[in-house]
Amino acid sequence: MIQASAMPVIRLISASTIQAPSQADSAQKIHLTPWDLVSLPIKINQKGLLFHHKPSSSQIQHLRHSLSTTLAFFPLLAGRLMATEGENNTTYCHILCNNKGSLFVHAIAENTSVDDILQPTYVPSIVNSFFPLNGVRNCQGTSQPLLAVQVTELVDGVFIGFTINHVVADGESLWQFINSWSEISRGCHKLTKDPSLERFFLDSVEPPFPIPAPSPFMKEENQNWQNSTPETPVRVFHYTKEKIAQLKAKANAEAKTENISSLQALLTHFWISVIRCSFVDAQEEVFIFLPIGVRGRIVPPLPENYFGNALQIGVVRMKAGELLQSGIGKGAMEMNKMVASHCDEKVRSHYVSMAKKPVLLQLGGAVGAKALATGSSPRFNVYGNDFGWGKPVAVRAGSNIGEGMVVLFGGKEEGSVDVQVCLPYEILEAMESDSEFIDAF
Repeated sequence: MIQASAMPVIRLISASTIQAPSQADSAQKIHLTPWDLVSLPIKINQKGLLFHHKPSSSQIQHLRHSLSTTLAFFPLLAGRLMATEGENNTTYCHILCNNKGSLFVHAIAENTSVDDILQPTYVPSIVNSFFPLNGVRNCQGTSQPLLAVQVTELVDGVFIGFTINHVVADGESLWQFINSWSEISRGCHKLTKDPSLERFFLDSVEPPFPIPAPSPFMKEENQNWQNSTPETPVRVFHYTKEKIAQLKAKANAEAKTENISSLQALLTHFWISVIRCSFVDAQEEVFIFLPIGVRGRIVPPLPENYFGNALQIGVVRMKAGELLQSGIGKGAMEMNKMVASHCDEKVRSHYVSMAKKPVLLQLGGAVGAKALATGSSPRFNVYGNDFGWGKPVAVRAGSNIGEGMVVLFGGKEEGSVDVQVCLPYEILEAMESDSEFIDAF
């Protein structure tokens, strides 16, 4: 039985391995880029969709069959990571498309309704149990599936939780896969966007790239990893298209520019409120980390359907007092300049540096209010995923997000944005009473 951190519980119906139809080249070896390798030590990526429709048993069986068909287009997701030891305590890693299969879990939350998920101020802890492979790290993809799906029936709906190994795919690629699966599930015989599975490598550096010691593939008991779900509360804030436009206009007016984007203005507004409600000392440095998509920043650009990781992490740092006193324009302009700096030359230089000596993300991830880390993007096609019974009513991240993590999704209404954040109660409650923050709703 699968159990959430608090009642109610959900009941496991079945767990099965889904393989792609037989393929001629079932043992294809795919080398990993520096962009892929950085995620090895951290938790796998979890995103889920909530539907106001209770599927029949035949519809759930159809999902299994359509997943198998979809894996033929995404053979990486049915494979496993392979790790080999090199000289000087180094490790090498690649994906082997050996069709070991993806995990498909069917469960029932007999006493949980759609409203039980949507109405509470804080995301209910049972949502964590709607995702498979909780607590698993990306480097465990040598033995764990690179893709796992859990279909949880609710009283009046269903939640589909997707768990994907971040070494294999970034957020853009994850949603490309989900978009493709939903198309096939609806009976489409041709994908809108066929994945481009060829990894990007520069001529000046050749794979495989050595992973320095200590290897993230060391035995789990030596890593002291915890598989429990986080106790820090999670809340979702909704911003309308109109309010976001007001924030953008305010940020550009204060900074005397027209370059600040809607997302940069929104993130800065959110960042300021978190710092204000955390009572950080004015002289203390605060940080916000942003994933910078580089598909269109490389010259020539990567294919739009590039399936893998194409991200670099950018950071904005400011003194807390400066951020609070200078208004939304200053912080948003710093964010704008940081993002704009990721030109072709910088992206390539960083790639070469990482290829020679990969720097892996830390196990702890974000470290709370003083160092927020953002993830996902409002640009991803979330609400277009119709598996044959209508579009979703909400999207949620799983238990892989920790304190200080801010996850961005496009809202259900066009142009709106949902911000899912994990922070201590006292900060989230203070934000609820922060008049400048609340005015943006």
